[in-house]
Formats: sequence, structure tokens, C-alpha cells
Amino acid sequence: MTSQPTQVRRFGQLIGLRPEVKEEYIKYHASVWPEVLQTIRDCNIRNYSIFLKDDALFAYFEYTGDDFEADMAKMAADPKTQEWWTIMDPMQKPIPTRAAGEWWAKMQEVFHTD
Repeated sequence: MTSQPTQVRRFGQLIGLRPEVKEEYIKYHASVWPEVLQTIRDCNIRNYSIFLKDDALFAYFEYTGDDFEADMAKMAADPKTQEWWTIMDPMQKPIPTRAAGEWWAKMQEVFHTD
């Protein structure tokens, strides 16, 4: 018996970047810590990209797991990821229209084609 493949869920997120730290942010992301990358993989995130335009960051990723909330809690509990976020968070500037409790504002997917 073969198991059903997990349906991939796509996510888009938006946040501001403080202009005075743009080069530092880019430098960090040119060499993301291996432990952080492993946690991303362990939490079923694939095809993760961050794009920069002016002072806005757009993130895209695909989730291949079965329990998104549990995987995000696992990521948030990881000590090396927490250390990374401690450096990244002050560089970012959440957008005013984000939902309560969001850091990166979630975006609604309105179109996709393979």
C-alpha cells in the first residue's frame, strides 16, 4: 500500500527591512548558519526564498508536512533559530496591516500554475 503524497502548501509573507541594515541583512543571508538551515528542513519547509525590493522583504516557501502549527512551534523552540531571530528581528520592520500576532505578514495566494 502506498501512502498518499502530502499536498504542498505555498506561503507568501511580507515585512519591512530597516534601510540602515540592508547590507548587513544581505550579508547574513549569504551565509545562513547550517543549524538554522537544518531546522528549516526538519520543519518541512522547502523551496524557501527571500526577495528584497527597496525596503521590503518578500518570503516564499512551500510546506510539505502534515501539521504546520506543530512544525512552526518546533522551529520557534530551536535554540539556534532563536539566536538567529534575535539578530534578524531588530533589522526588520513589520508592516502596519499585519494581523495580530504576526511578525511577517501572511499574504493571500490568488494565483498559481505549475
